[in-house]
Amino acid sequence: MKTGYEFGLAGARLLARAAGTLWWAEAGLLCVSDLHLGKSERIARRGGTLLPPYETVDTLARLDAEIAALDPAVVICLGDSFDDLLSADLPEAEALWLARLMAGRRWIWIAGNHDPGPLSLGGQHLAEWREGPLTFRHIAEPGAGAGEVSGHYHPKARITAAGQSLSRPCFLVDGRRAILPAFGTYTGGLVTTDPALEALMGPDAVAVLTGRRAICLPMPRAAGPASARRRRPESRG
Repeated sequence: MKTGYEFGLAGARLLARAAGTLWWAEAGLLCVSDLHLGKSERIARRGGTLLPPYETVDTLARLDAEIAALDPAVVICLGDSFDDLLSADLPEAEALWLARLMAGRRWIWIAGNHDPGPLSLGGQHLAEWREGPLTFRHIAEPGAGAGEVSGHYHPKARITAAGQSLSRPCFLVDGRRAILPAFGTYTGGLVTTDPALEALMGPDAVAVLTGRRAICLPMPRAAGPASARRRRPESRG
């Protein structure tokens, strides 16, 4: 079973893991985006639809499994780690669980648009962070140089398999940047055919679908692969 898709970005060798995390083995660095912990609590607090309040436990369990498998020296959470600032006030059991995951390693919280950083928790709280050739931020910047790693958009690829249309969270990767899928259990997504994602990603971009195994395919676009190929020489100029 293929647990990840390896690719190069600005000279760094990275692994887009089937679980939805990004692993940089040389730096001992694990990156995850858009946990949105406490989403069901935030929706209930604001009078919205009641959802089963188990997403924080499920998200932490999957993050725990990734940390146990890789034992990273550094963990970067790429923003929107909590659904809002009040959501960072976790129940005691979940707060202790998160503290255990953070213990003994460098933990970096990147500010997102939902939360400027869970300031009541340990770790570093930064707008963005640069390590070697890579820059980690919440939202991709259109003019950014090569080596940008971001989240925010919750990309999903819509594909057809066995006559059925399926939608899967995915990484988007091209020669300049990588956009991570949302890791949180109750997060929605933006399809890769959305103009915002098509504008950010180069014509050779690939989508790495997450799930039981990592599946890499050309990034689905509204115009289709053939049209993307016809545009490619012009876009390289």
